[in-house]
Amino acid sequence: MTGKRCSEQLDPDQYRQNQRRQRARPSLACAIGEVVKMNFVQNFCEVLEPMLRRVVNEEVENALRRTLSCTNSNAMRFKSLEPSTMQLKFRKHLTLPIFTGTKILDEDGNPLEIYLSDINNNQQSTFAGTMKLQIVVLDGDFPSVEGNIWTSDDFEKHIVKERRGKRPLLAGDVSVTMKDGVVFLGDIELTDNSSWIRSRKFRIAARVVQGPSHELVIREAMTEAFVVKDHRGELYKKHHPPMLDDDVWRLEKIGKDGAFHKKLVANNIKTVQDFLRLSIVNESKLRTILGLGMSDKMWEVTINHARRCVLDNKLYVSRGPNHSIFFNPICQVSKAVINGETFNGRDLSRLNRAHIQKFVAEAYQRWNSLEVVDGLLNDIPLLTQE
Repeated sequence: MTGKRCSEQLDPDQYRQNQRRQRARPSLACAIGEVVKMNFVQNFCEVLEPMLRRVVNEEVENALRRTLSCTNSNAMRFKSLEPSTMQLKFRKHLTLPIFTGTKILDEDGNPLEIYLSDINNNQQSTFAGTMKLQIVVLDGDFPSVEGNIWTSDDFEKHIVKERRGKRPLLAGDVSVTMKDGVVFLGDIELTDNSSWIRSRKFRIAARVVQGPSHELVIREAMTEAFVVKDHRGELYKKHHPPMLDDDVWRLEKIGKDGAFHKKLVANNIKTVQDFLRLSIVNESKLRTILGLGMSDKMWEVTINHARRCVLDNKLYVSRGPNHSIFFNPICQVSKAVINGETFNGRDLSRLNRAHIQKFVAEAYQRWNSLEVVDGLLNDIPLLTQE
């Protein structure tokens, strides 16, 4: 009552001022809320500022980079389209096929030679001086079939780099100095096959990276397109024609360490010569060794490949009391001297075939102990086989 009476005794204007002052005075909770808001905004700004600076800087740098790149590209393209009177060229074609890890040579088996050509007269240039060349690998589809005109920018786009995680695609003398318009490439080899690009082919190319003058435009050199096979393909490839001392797995349809190869080696047939000798002496035995897995069609492929073997001029002589039988390297009778009478060529057909077969079988059994002489194989041998 006393408080109420006191408030009633106050001047009305003074009472209203007190009320407004009480309403304006913030509560403790409001004060804390305001402080938290201010701290959050301040912290957020402190975090946001460096992020904004970094983004702005990156965008500015990217814009400058794009501008410079476009300028350089246009300059390069303009320069490439300028008339050129000089071009690098490879002197000769490559030795094919090419395998990974194998030195790349020209068709004569010599190191690759690059020379500077005068386009006007298609002759070697008499340029005197030095310039540095870079050797690179190109996609085999470049340049397009429409023509052999390209720009430096096009050339750059078609350079093939190594696959991720692989060694540099081209190893060896990839940077050379041309002197007086000629340079030879020493050891240069590819480290990966070409099966992983769309064209499945590469080209070796050369371009000038440091020349005598910026005004002199020299077009790049490039080889013909070629396939690169893995080196293990060379190790396991067949020989055409096969040689006498080739491992027997060099024959078609006989894989290295495969079932046929293991069966042959187990029967002491290790070389192409061994294979052919048994095919002459006892073909049915050879077919039995190979087994049912060797079909008639496969057999024809294998034996035809073996028969293309290059024979040497050695003759193997089996001597007896009244005879001397001469065999070629695969146990075919080439000449016979019986009771002092000589038979060779077509005369051999007059001999008793059963007797000849007996001589052949005996010679085969002791082949390594036969006398070996040099002779001419221009006589037609007598083919003896069961």
